[in-house]
Amino acid sequence: MTWLDEFDERLAALDAQSLRRRRREVVPAQGARLCVDGESLLAFCSNDYLGLAQDPLLREAVHAAVDRYGVGSGASPMVSGHSAANAALERELAQAVGLPRALYFYAGYATNASIVPALVGEGDALFSDALNHACLIDGARLSRATVHRYPHADLARLDALLAASPARRKLVISDAVFSMDGDVADIAALHALCERHDALLLLDDAHGFGVLGPQGRGALAAAGLTGPQASPRVLYMRTLGKALGVAGAFVAGPDRLVEWLLQKTRSYTYATAAPALLAEAVRAGLRCVLGPDGDRRRRHLQARIAQLREGLAPGSDAALDAAGWTLMPSATAIQPLVIGDNAAALAVMAVLREQGLWVPAIRPPTVPAGTARLRIALSAAHQPADIDALLRALRIAAATTVALPA
Repeated sequence: MTWLDEFDERLAALDAQSLRRRRREVVPAQGARLCVDGESLLAFCSNDYLGLAQDPLLREAVHAAVDRYGVGSGASPMVSGHSAANAALERELAQAVGLPRALYFYAGYATNASIVPALVGEGDALFSDALNHACLIDGARLSRATVHRYPHADLARLDALLAASPARRKLVISDAVFSMDGDVADIAALHALCERHDALLLLDDAHGFGVLGPQGRGALAAAGLTGPQASPRVLYMRTLGKALGVAGAFVAGPDRLVEWLLQKTRSYTYATAAPALLAEAVRAGLRCVLGPDGDRRRRHLQARIAQLREGLAPGSDAALDAAGWTLMPSATAIQPLVIGDNAAALAVMAVLREQGLWVPAIRPPTVPAGTARLRIALSAAHQPADIDALLRALRIAAATTVALPA
């Protein structure tokens, strides 16, 4: 047997642990529905929190951009790929988040994986929340800085680690909204610790932008750290493929920090720029998010969150209570229902699909061992009847699978 043959054994081991992942072919349908492998399903798996991904205004913006700019961007932003649309988007993003300057990237994962190594390196100290997204973790590894991983949201431990570090340059990295738990970081307290210990703070607000804060301006605005209160030691990263409904990401912050990232971030310098058609779609989405329609969508989303949490509250259904599942405390569109065992989570997912619903089971290593869950993602595209359908299906799944290991 060669080492290549070992991959068959490794894949079999994934199957034995109920950890093999499978892609599905999907086509958007009406409202919150997806056509999954040819079957129409009510979906609770998308990060399209405001229901903008299929909005006619964004479609029209793309069509107009194709007529003006064509399809591709041609080159890196540092060569010939920084279109007028991309430049306008950066100005509008900076204004939207109340920070001096923004830098627009083609993809969110590549942004975090590259900006962290641009900020710190060998001999520096990096402090990372234990539940940070994989792109932040990979950026930390690539930086070659000394990494200190503190327990999730344990700011007392972070304080102690910062105080004990002899490094001259210190960087704290954290999700603003944690993607698998749905909780929100204490951004004001994180900032205060960075002030106390002369550290830089990098926040990833992928799941807060468009949803949290006044006019959906994000978690940093909700914490009161934008505009005149903007801090010189905060860099703010946000993706554009979730509540904005398109793709890409941006980093905003003080001019000198953004200028440094422009000069030193490899995924910006050496990658083809995002095409102008995407920039124009984001601009259209941004106008919606900041306007009255954005407020309407956020109110509708909050109502669906409240409806789901009320329907899953302890005592609401005997079968749900008997199943022993845990709905994690979250006020965001991410509503994790912890099942526990990997196979049990897959079994619940299968029952929901039989009922016409698509709710993915999330398993290790994405979440800690023993905490396999349904990551219920709500959207302004969901209607009250959709939440009722999900609650009915969960009650059926609880009654059907309660005998499985938990």
